[in-house]
Amino acid sequence: MNRFAYAIVLLSTCIFQFSFAQESDSLLVSNKQWKEKQLKPGIIWKQGHFDNLFKAEQEINFIEIDLQKIKQPIRLAGLQTGFKNTTTFASEANALAAINGAFFNTKTGGGTTLVRINKQLINETVLKEGKSPKRSFRSNAALAFDTKKIVIIKGDDRDSTWDKKIKMPNVMTCGPLLLHKSHRAYLDSNAFNNNRHPRSAIALTTEHKLILITVDGRNAQAYGMSLIELSNVMKWLKGKDALNLDGGGSTTLYIKDEGKNGIVNYPTDNKLFDHEGERAVANAILVL
Repeated sequence: MNRFAYAIVLLSTCIFQFSFAQESDSLLVSNKQWKEKQLKPGIIWKQGHFDNLFKAEQEINFIEIDLQKIKQPIRLAGLQTGFKNTTTFASEANALAAINGAFFNTKTGGGTTLVRINKQLINETVLKEGKSPKRSFRSNAALAFDTKKIVIIKGDDRDSTWDKKIKMPNVMTCGPLLLHKSHRAYLDSNAFNNNRHPRSAIALTTEHKLILITVDGRNAQAYGMSLIELSNVMKWLKGKDALNLDGGGSTTLYIKDEGKNGIVNYPTDNKLFDHEGERAVANAILVL
């Protein structure tokens, strides 16, 4: 066998093995028997551990909201400066559940992407300095909603101020975009996207549901995911449009009256696999 023929055979084998692994992972998620608890009619908490998803142990929690039963289930909370725990945002609003929101300034607090709450501008998107202002790939989409609908909007690469022009009263810019119109969004190859971390995300599904999801990481019992892996999971959960939120040590999912402090995932800021390692953040998405 000449070298060219050998290379073709090797490439074909690699493609087959990758496709087989992806199909296997897809079935693991699609056929998962989730541990479920109804929080109220139309809102369900689902939890599941995987021993071998993407060849690693994974821990996933998500809130699934039926938008045909509950038209306006969420609210935003945020600070112009400073920090506050996701659990504090939630308890102050007497929220049923909450997930951490978008990225923030780790020194002074306050969001680094646009946050608008009930028409009030809390933060603006910080642009990269240079001859022409540029946006980070972590601000290339936005969650937006009013009293009638919730949408995830793909940003306009040609307009550095596209999110200011969104007409809805509630907006949270973040990114990168994971799914758009049921297709996986393009993801640059970089450490943030490629490496495995704890992740938080929000998605709208083809079944008219809203999903708030956390994937734990940085532990042998929960390795975390790359954004390609996360986008696949969102797709397998029937996601149509999906948006990455701030992750890493910020990843927190709260449910009222669950456990000692309401945290149901495993935040990592204390470097232990427990529910105590919550990080203070600048904003959150609340479930009412």
